[in-house]
Amino acid sequence: MHNGIVLVEAESFSDLGGWVVDQQFMDQMGSPYLLAHGLGAPVKDANTIAEFSNPGKYRVWVRTKDWVAPWNAPGAPGKFQLVVDRKALETVFGTEGADWHWQDGGIVEIKNKKVKIALHDLTGFEGRCDAVLFCSDAKFAPPNGTKELAGFRRKALGFSDKSEDAGNFDFVVAGGGIAGICAAVSAARNGLKTALLHDRPVLGGNNSSEVRVWLGGDIKLQPYPQIGNLVNELEPKNKAHGGPENKAELYEDEKRENLLRNEKNLCLFLDCRANEILMDGNSIKQISAINIRTGKKIIFKGKLFADCTGDGQIGFLAGADFETTAVRHMGASNLWSLVETKNQQNFPGCPWAVDLSEKPFPGRGGRTAQWHGTGLDLLGVWFWESGFNRHPVDDMELTRDWNFRAMYGAWDALKNTDKVYPNHKLNWAAYISGRRESRRLLGDVLLTENDIVSGRKFEDGCFPCTWGLDIHTPHPEFQKGFEGQEFISEAVFGEFKKPFWAPYRCLYSKNIANLFMAGRNISVTHTALGTVRVMRTTGMMGEVVGMAASLCVKNKINPGGIYEKHLEEFKELMKKGIGK
Repeated sequence: MHNGIVLVEAESFSDLGGWVVDQQFMDQMGSPYLLAHGLGAPVKDANTIAEFSNPGKYRVWVRTKDWVAPWNAPGAPGKFQLVVDRKALETVFGTEGADWHWQDGGIVEIKNKKVKIALHDLTGFEGRCDAVLFCSDAKFAPPNGTKELAGFRRKALGFSDKSEDAGNFDFVVAGGGIAGICAAVSAARNGLKTALLHDRPVLGGNNSSEVRVWLGGDIKLQPYPQIGNLVNELEPKNKAHGGPENKAELYEDEKRENLLRNEKNLCLFLDCRANEILMDGNSIKQISAINIRTGKKIIFKGKLFADCTGDGQIGFLAGADFETTAVRHMGASNLWSLVETKNQQNFPGCPWAVDLSEKPFPGRGGRTAQWHGTGLDLLGVWFWESGFNRHPVDDMELTRDWNFRAMYGAWDALKNTDKVYPNHKLNWAAYISGRRESRRLLGDVLLTENDIVSGRKFEDGCFPCTWGLDIHTPHPEFQKGFEGQEFISEAVFGEFKKPFWAPYRCLYSKNIANLFMAGRNISVTHTALGTVRVMRTTGMMGEVVGMAASLCVKNKINPGGIYEKHLEEFKELMKKGIGK
């Protein structure tokens, strides 16, 4: 309670019920929000206790949106109610506004100092709530601008502007996907005091239970057959590429966390999102992050830093040179699957979804297109992909939501138009998008398609590329009527002699002196990204970045100094490898 204001944020709900915490859009939102991800069945209520200093009358505001309004789609599927002291307000939320905003819920009478509040989902179709606000001043309207809202929130919640000091580190890694895990563990095993911060509750990135994409690329190849040892440690024992067999437990989230928690020299910080950089000339001095769950600000000081965020977030904040492909870049996928039950399963019509009642799509009518398999095998797999012409960072919520609209539209067409799969139901869908392409930070070498196809030899070759030059583009067979908003892709492969050893000079920034990178944000062109982006390959990048960081600390140099003066020493480390 602060000056007649009670603010209840999404992450403070003590009982989520069936709602999930969605924190992938922190750059645009400033905080995570709750999502009613019920696949068409209303989810259980999310509950918490709101504390008031003084009972009385309060105006209620709920920060939400009509998530299909950007497309002028009818129906407002994300409807939910707010229940205050066991009584539902008359206002139905999630029914207006294409942008996030505070929807007015009217006046309520608060009779006790502690009041139970709940979010009551009405549809199961992605209703979303960022925060609930009670205000004793009925004329007060809360701010909507990102910066203004962030300041208002911190004040309303009584958060201190002082930051917690996480300590001084030799090496700070941001991003806990396969590349970031490997970079952090490699550095720690080479003796560096290392921090790994990750803005999700589970590790693995695309190869986590949240996204469920398998690892690709070959490891442990000559002349450095020990490169890939660490990737091999992280590899799940079992895998399934799609369908109901692609279960959360296959991704071994807990095993990976335990590995890092038990690693000497390594400190792990989950749910920490980097949002500010302090520079010292052209070097990073410290990263400021926010703990998404607690709101605490945390400072990470370091000698060296690694951007393994996928989006090049650290480099972007630090002012690193980067490139993006504005249009016809690779998109993002939200995998989904179906399951057959013993009983008939109905599914409501979705007039707000992408209308596919008279449109072809993979899995409809035995259509096979370029892929093997028919019917169910073609639903919800990697080529259900969109966002080719949207901003790969700023528009990611719209891209994810378009994937939802395509999924629901396809299932509506199959169930209610074609009347097939009577006993099947939607089983699972990722609400975290699997990303392919975003910012690419520029290093001393910009690796190109011609370098790879021509077999150019780099004396600092340090990780092998074995996946084809796999670029995803909108599939022409399914474009009609959706030009610019396609949701089915095809993979166009360019071949080359394998393995191709990519240069170390792609793995550090050319203008930020102490910044490494590993993952899909390294220094390559759009086309060259097609081979380096798969996760066994990005994991090997992490391994060698951790080795390089240890040499930088040992020799008191920045990343560029390894190629200039310590290349042979670096090669000896790569021959030795990292692994148990």
